[in-house]
Amino acid sequence: MTDMFATLGTWNWLIFGVILMALELIAPGVFLFWLGLAALLTGVVSFAFAPSWQVQILMFAVFAALAIPVWRRLAPSNAADSADSPFLNKRADALIGRVFTLEKPIIDGAGTVRIDDTIWRVAGPDAPAGSRVKIVQADGARLTVAAA
Repeated sequence: MTDMFATLGTWNWLIFGVILMALELIAPGVFLFWLGLAALLTGVVSFAFAPSWQVQILMFAVFAALAIPVWRRLAPSNAADSADSPFLNKRADALIGRVFTLEKPIIDGAGTVRIDDTIWRVAGPDAPAGSRVKIVQADGARLTVAAA
């Protein structure tokens, strides 16, 4: 095993880097790309300075570890996606502040309201059917309303 490591050289690192980057094309996930880049950098430095195999492996480890913050800085964030649709997967939160008409009266704190093609359970002060109510809070599938 030591003999294998002792024969590490520039070409081994360059080939290893190309293989890792090719694997990134087959199984994309942006992880192997940075390891491949670390291997390529190790190969280039090995070409320039011809360090021992222990230093080469240490360089690869350092380059791979440094690739993580570089990747985090360069990778596009998902903040733009959430800014475009802030209520994605939070449908009830998008209803807060809107006014609707009660479908069934609120009796003992519970009633229903029709919003588009869905009937939502609402909680709030007693009110007759047909009353206008404003959504003030969303808790899961239950909406809390107040008189509008």
